Amino acid sequence: MNYTILAIESSCDETAAAVYSSTHGMLSNHLYSQAFLHTPFGGVLPEVASRSHLEKMPIIIQQALDTAGCTLNDIDVIAVTHKPGLAGSLLVGVCFAKSLAWATNKKLIGVNHLEGHAFSAQIENDIPFPYLCITASGGHTSLYLVHDFGVYDVLGQTVDDAAGEAFDKIAKLINLGYPGGPIIEQYAAAVDFQDFFSYPRTKKSSFDFSFSGLKTAVLYDLVKRNAYILETKQFTQASNILLQQQVASSLLVCISDIFIDKITYALKQFPQVKAVAFVGGVACNKFIKRKLQALCLQKNIPFFAPSPQYCTDNAGMIAFVGHYKAHKGEFSDLSLDILR
Repeated sequence: MNYTILAIESSCDETAAAVYSSTHGMLSNHLYSQAFLHTPFGGVLPEVASRSHLEKMPIIIQQALDTAGCTLNDIDVIAVTHKPGLAGSLLVGVCFAKSLAWATNKKLIGVNHLEGHAFSAQIENDIPFPYLCITASGGHTSLYLVHDFGVYDVLGQTVDDAAGEAFDKIAKLINLGYPGGPIIEQYAAAVDFQDFFSYPRTKKSSFDFSFSGLKTAVLYDLVKRNAYILETKQFTQASNILLQQQVASSLLVCISDIFIDKITYALKQFPQVKAVAFVGGVACNKFIKRKLQALCLQKNIPFFAPSPQYCTDNAGMIAFVGHYKAHKGEFSDLSLDILR
């Protein structure tokens, strides 16, 4: 059966809607970013995020339908992110989806946000199974062994901070602003992506991630360096910028090394793997992507990453997962709740 899916994503601070068709693929993928609303707070403020979702949701849904050239009458299934994420943000999206499904008598599918990321690279690529997938974003960092559509094992995940969270928090520590990822890469590029401070890497023989210790190491290192600068009276605006660049560069190299170590270890444990995918907001980082690509080239294994529009939190990936769930008959009822 052919399905046309309307998807809604509101797990954090992006209000998004998309339309996906069995016969024509992705018909639309619209997103409203709230980043500018949260910049003054140095991170996402849940109450602000929820209120913005309430304001923008009807507009974004209508834009997705208009771009796709259809109306709600043409939609067969409504897919929505229902976990994980900020409770208030998720609640807005799920309530909209359930209301639309009830009012128009459409089928409903709840989608795990992380499953959306894990299969986002499949939207534009035909990735052979099984493959390894690193999902890295502001809220989550995980490593999956993906066997088929909707069939995967979680090999490891972060035990504390996520990679994107580390970028944001360390950017805040060195006064670079929010969101941290893009500006960290920009500052690192200014000093040619060198490793100046050799921050600690996590254990290689493990699938789990940990970035809290890295954040603490940066903090202690900054305290020592700033104390030395004050004691020797060597502070200048130029020296401060150089220190920011060196910290950003060392951080970026460290996180890329951690990802490389995890993939290298996983490839040894699972020799049947046919490809590697790198997804999530951190997959927008060109430096990390190049390093993983080089590793896969060395290992003679294909590497895949989504285009930027499918890296950040977006409804396109939710529509894609909703599509294969519909074909499997994995529908939800109106008791669908968040975080379950």
